[in-house]
Amino acid sequence: MLAVVGGVALTACATVQNPPERVSGPATESVALQSVPVVSKPTLKRKIAVVRFSNSTRYGKGLLYDGENDPLADQARDMLVKRLVETEGFLVFERDNLDGLAFEKSLVGDSRGIDLVGVDAVIVGSVTEFGRKTEGQVGFLSSTKKQTVEAAVEARLVDPRTALAFFSAAGRGEVSTESGEVAGFGSRAAYDASLNDEAISAAVSNLVSEIIGNLEDRPWSTDILKIEGDRVFISGGERQGLNKGDRFRVETLGETLTSGQSGLPITLPGETVAEIEVVSFFGETEYSEGAIAKIVSGNLQDASEPLVVREAK
Repeated sequence: MLAVVGGVALTACATVQNPPERVSGPATESVALQSVPVVSKPTLKRKIAVVRFSNSTRYGKGLLYDGENDPLADQARDMLVKRLVETEGFLVFERDNLDGLAFEKSLVGDSRGIDLVGVDAVIVGSVTEFGRKTEGQVGFLSSTKKQTVEAAVEARLVDPRTALAFFSAAGRGEVSTESGEVAGFGSRAAYDASLNDEAISAAVSNLVSEIIGNLEDRPWSTDILKIEGDRVFISGGERQGLNKGDRFRVETLGETLTSGQSGLPITLPGETVAEIEVVSFFGETEYSEGAIAKIVSGNLQDASEPLVVREAK
C-alpha cells in the first residue's frame, strides 16, 4: 500500500530542472558570444547623433508619468550610446551633449544652435515591446517557477540634410531564469529586476549590429576648414581613422533639386576638382582634431562653390 501511495505522490510532483538557471533566448545567443559588435578595420569613423529615444510600450506609465522622463527609454538610449562608443568606429553625439553645446554657444552670443549637417546620420529610436511573464508548476511535494522578460527596440537612421529616414533596424532580446524546490529543498526565485536590464541590453546589442553594417556602407566625408596656398585644413584626424598618406577627393556639393516624383530633395553628383593627401595632424581631442593635406592634383585656389572632402574608393 505504501508503495502505491509513494508512486502517486511522485507523479503529482512538478518537474524540477537544475535550479537556479538563467537562459538566453534565440535573440540573445549571438550577444552572449560577442557583447560588443566589432567594426571592421581599417575604418574612418562616422559621426552619429542620438537625438531621441522613446518608450512606445505601456510599461512604467502610471498616473504620475510626465511623458518626458521615461526610465525605460533613457536606459535604452544610454545602452545604445555605450555600445556605439565601445565599437570604436563612431563619433557619437547624444541629446545631452547637443543641448550642452548649444548652451555654451549661447554664452558667447552665438544663437545659431548646433548644426547637424556635419553628422553622417541621426538616430531616432524607441522601445516597442517590453513585458515579463511568470510560469510555474506546483505539485504535491515540489514546485517550479520561471521568469521571462522580452524586449524589442527599433531605430531609424535619418539623413540630417534631407530629414529622410534611409534605414530602419530592430533588435530583440529575451532572458529567463528558472528555479524549483522539492519537499522544501532547492531555490526560491523572487522578483528579479536584473532580467529587465539584460533583456533591454540584448535587444540593443542586436540593434547596433544592424546599424553598423549600414553605416559602414555609406561613404565617409568631411569639410574643409581652410585653404592656405597648397595646404588644405580639414576636419578629422588620427583618432577618426585618418593616416598620413591617405588620399581624398575634393568635390563640389552639387545642386540640390526637389523631385517631382517624391517631393524630396535630390542632390546631383558633384564635380571632382582636386585630390589631396594627408601630411600631418593637429588638435587635442577626437572631436576637435584636424588634418593638414597637400594638393596632389587639381586646383582649389579659384574654387567659388562649397566643397566637400570624400573618401576615394
